[in-house]
This record gives sequence, C-alpha cells and structure tokens, in this order.
Amino acid sequence: MISYPQILPYFLKIGPLELRWYGLAYAVGVFGGIWAITPGLKQRLGLTLDQISSLPIYLMLGIVLGGRFGYILFYDLPYYLRYPSEVLALWHGGMSFHGGCLGSLAALWIFARVHRTRVWGVVDAICAGAPLGIFLGRMANFINGELFGRVTTLPWAMIFPNGGPLPRHPSQLYEALLEGLVLGLVVYPLYRRGQLRDGQVSALFVGLYGLFRFGIEFFREPDQQVGFLALGLSLGQWLCLAMIAIGLGIWAWSLQAKTSTETGSLPR
Repeated sequence: MISYPQILPYFLKIGPLELRWYGLAYAVGVFGGIWAITPGLKQRLGLTLDQISSLPIYLMLGIVLGGRFGYILFYDLPYYLRYPSEVLALWHGGMSFHGGCLGSLAALWIFARVHRTRVWGVVDAICAGAPLGIFLGRMANFINGELFGRVTTLPWAMIFPNGGPLPRHPSQLYEALLEGLVLGLVVYPLYRRGQLRDGQVSALFVGLYGLFRFGIEFFREPDQQVGFLALGLSLGQWLCLAMIAIGLGIWAWSLQAKTSTETGSLPR
C-alpha cells in the first residue's frame, strides 16, 4: 500500500481567499489547450487572434454550466430539488464530464455561428486540446481526495481521507493517464497532421474517451446516491456506452461528407 500524499486543496491562501488546485487545473487546461490549437484555428479556419481570444469565455461557460447541470440532472436531481440553493454552490463539488461535453458543444456551436466558421472545424480543434485539461482535472481530483476507486488489495492502493479505512484504487490517476495522456497522444498528433475530415478527430476523442472511461469505471467507486444500474454497470458506464455509439456515428457521418475539411499539416 502507498501512503496517500496529504496535499492542501489550495495552492495559495490570502486571508479567507483560497486559490484551489481545481480552479487552476480548469484555467491552465482551457488556456493551454487553446494555445496548442491556435495555429490550426488560424490556418484551417481563418480565425484571427482577436476572435480566438474570445474562445476561452465560450468554453469555460460551456464547461461550467454543462458540467454543473449535467451532474444535477444525471447524478443527484432529488437532492437539488430539495435544496435549490445548492445549485450554484460549486465549491461543494459536483461536476459531470458528460454534462461538460454537452455544454461545451453548445458553446462551440454558438462560437462558430458568431464568427461564421465551420462548427466541426472548431469542435475538432477543441477535442485535440482537451486532453490537457482532462489530465490536469483528474490530478486535481486526486489532490482533493475525491472520486476515488473501489476497495482493493493491490500494492499501489491508497487510503483516502474521505474513503473510509480500507485501501482503494487511485482511479483518478488511472483516468489522468488514459483519458488525459494517452488520449492526447492519439488525437493531438492526428489533428496536427491535418489529414482527417471534419468530425473525425472529434469522433476519435469521444469514442476513445468513452472506451477508456468505461473500463476505468470498473475500478472507480460509483456515486453513493446512484450506485449500480442495469447489468451491474454504473451510470458513468452507461453514459460512456452512449459516447462510444456517438463517436462511431460521427465517424460514419464524416465518411459520407462530400468535402474533406483539413487543409494540410501545421508548421512544426
């Protein structure tokens, strides 16, 4: 068993103000990811730096609103119906990746319409940069000691402060590795090469994320208020099966598209 590192949830405290790792992960993930895809947005979509500078606002609103309301609807609606004042209490936790995806998609659709550019071109670019934010977000989950795994006797198990006295899988690290690092090593180089049609980078991102997350959910403790659903699968796994199906559907659609949307690789 490995000792769980006791890391404060904030990296800077000024009086009552706490700057937390989770917020830093969101900020660095969004701005770092957009910085990595800026050449593609300029070269392939003809967007200016001034237009791209507004993208983080759209994306953050989509992630936060979609993630929050996705969590409420998917995971704990009865609680928030009883305590509606908790809907905006983000500091108490409660964000859904799947809801964040839907919120981001809506925000990117609006961004593309406002700037008169291809929706799938924007979505593909964001999917190429998103694994950085996922990696940092899962590391922040680990620092916060939340979303831990199921009980295990494996030698790298840890006892989490909020997980009871038994050692558990550090499933946040599994997710950071597969959903962040490995997924990024697949989709980002493919996006840079620019040899795929509109929607195909998005299809790979959605499908592979769903596949990785589906497998990791076997080691992750399901949300207590939800538990296991049909066939002994968690809610997260059922949502991931939907993601895999959507990814396959987007790929099939892209093969039928009349025009290829990528116009060459990016400068190195």
